[in-house]
Amino acid sequence: MNEMLQTVSPIDNSIYLEKPYASDKDIQHTIELAKKVQAAWKSTSIAERAEICLAFVEAILSKQSELAEEITWQMGRPIQYAAGEISGFADRARYMIRIAENKLKNIQVEKISGFKRFIQREPVGVVLIMSPWNYPYLTAVNTVIPAIMAGNVVILKPSAQAPLVAERMQQAFEATQLPEGVFQ
Repeated sequence: MNEMLQTVSPIDNSIYLEKPYASDKDIQHTIELAKKVQAAWKSTSIAERAEICLAFVEAILSKQSELAEEITWQMGRPIQYAAGEISGFADRARYMIRIAENKLKNIQVEKISGFKRFIQREPVGVVLIMSPWNYPYLTAVNTVIPAIMAGNVVILKPSAQAPLVAERMQQAFEATQLPEGVFQ
């Protein structure tokens, strides 16, 4: 088996990116770190999570042209449409951040005498997200932001055809106050 990931650009069939796959040790470390930080992350307020996620969106937008060019070379989207994916990413992320507090509230259900009944929303823990190659930012944001806003930690495994999405998201989160290990 080839120990290197190679992303071949559909534009000219060149190798756009070549990097080593994560080792078993790297994967185990990622999982252990995610488990370690989950308890602290789930105790953060929704307002704090929203502030971090909004800063993340701004960090992505600050690199819109660069990211659009990367999308074009990685998966062949015409450059005139690639920047729109980043704008759409920002719109979706902001919307999900805005509605999170309301959507994550406990739900009161029909009263029954002698019982206190409600549905309590709780983080599930470590969330593994596998994002596809088409619309790599849009499809990833649809799960990354809700998971983080709900108090989960995220491990993102991107498509081999658009692998830089995970690295760029990691870099954007590093520019915020997100604790290490909450997004990997």
